[in-house]
Formats: sequence, structure tokens, C-alpha cells
Amino acid sequence: MEPNITVNNIIYQKIPLLSNSNLTAQEKEELLQNIIISEYEKNDYIIKKGQIPVGLICLLAGKVKIFQEGVSNREQIVRLAKPGGFIGYRALFAEQLYFSTAIALENSVVCTIKKEPLFKIMNNNSKLTFEILRSLALELGVSNVRTINLTQKHVRGRLAEGLLFLIETYGYKADKQTINACLTREDIASLCNMTTSNAIRILSMFSEEKLIELNKKDIKIVNYAELQHISNIG
Repeated sequence: MEPNITVNNIIYQKIPLLSNSNLTAQEKEELLQNIIISEYEKNDYIIKKGQIPVGLICLLAGKVKIFQEGVSNREQIVRLAKPGGFIGYRALFAEQLYFSTAIALENSVVCTIKKEPLFKIMNNNSKLTFEILRSLALELGVSNVRTINLTQKHVRGRLAEGLLFLIETYGYKADKQTINACLTREDIASLCNMTTSNAIRILSMFSEEKLIELNKKDIKIVNYAELQHISNIG
């Protein structure tokens, strides 16, 4: 899909890279001329492990999970993307094949900034390159903390942290209590590095303890402070 005036406005709003004051008007225009808009339905693959990156992918609308497959093809969610977030950037900048897979959790729209024009501008604009490096460093810091927590915390602590992570990433629905993301129990287990049966069991425990309320895939937070306490003590 070619970007039109309306889509361009959305792109400017959603992609910090294009609204960055370090870009000249000419550079912004050049990037806009080299953007591809793609629409995906729920459960569609956005990128697959082993593919060659063709550009910097940014999520404009929707929700996306990025995961890797481990033993017995078991999924491990390593990141969740929200509008404005980048997907598959590590492989792009490392000039490697994708090591992870990204799937739409709901109907989503992404834009891809073609690799060659982006790299050309980065080579000539050190301030932009520094901002991208800073963004990657911050993302790496979050990833490192989650890796430590998912290996050292007990299952209750990991599940509590996973719920808090969903709130931090996607926020609440209109009621200000229900997490604005409908993940399957398998996805929640994958996010929290546990088996599906453990995820179901601990969610039920949290419900019985009046920490959350469950309504199919919806999770309503009743006692945020206690969930935070459980996450902190691990």
C-alpha cells in the first residue's frame, strides 16, 4: 500500500524516527517516499525466522508478539510491540537473518522503511544514528532485566510480573482496570516462561485471592499493589 496524505500524518505521529527534529525536511521526505504500508489480520505472520530483513518495520496499529522457539518448538515471547514500536530491528542492523518470529495478536498495520535509504541517511546524520542507538540500548536494558527475572523468580512472581508488563505495554481498557490485551493462556505462559498449566493454575489462584478477575481472555486488575509486591519478592 502506498502512503497517502492521511497515512503520512499517521506515520509522522506514530514513528518517533520521522518526527525526530534531527531529520531535515528533505530526509523526512526521502524516508516517506521509501515506506511500504502492510495490513495483517490476527495470527498473521509479520516476520518469520530465517527471512532476510528488507527494512525497518514499525507498528502503526495493533499488537504484535515477537517470539523464539525452543525445545520441542515451545514458544518464548521475548518482546511485545505496541504502536510506535519497532519490529525485527536487531537483525536489520546486524545484517543477519531474522532469529525471531513476529505474529499479529490482533488486526495490525505496519510500515517498512526500506533498508538502503534508511542506511544512507544514517550514514550522513550522526544525530539520528545516535538516537537509534539510544533506543536500542534502552530496549536491551529492559530485555536484560526481564531475562534475569524470568530465570530467578518463582512462578508466582513471574506471573505477577507478566501481568504488570502487559499493563505497562498496553495499558487498560476504558474501565481503567482491565488489561488492554486479550492473550491466550498459552501466550501468557510463554510471556512468563512457564507451562500453560502453571499459568492457568496461578491465574486461578490470583483470582481466588481477589487480586484479579477473569472473564474469558480479559483480565481485570483488582489489587495492583499486591501484584507488584508478589513480583518484587519474586
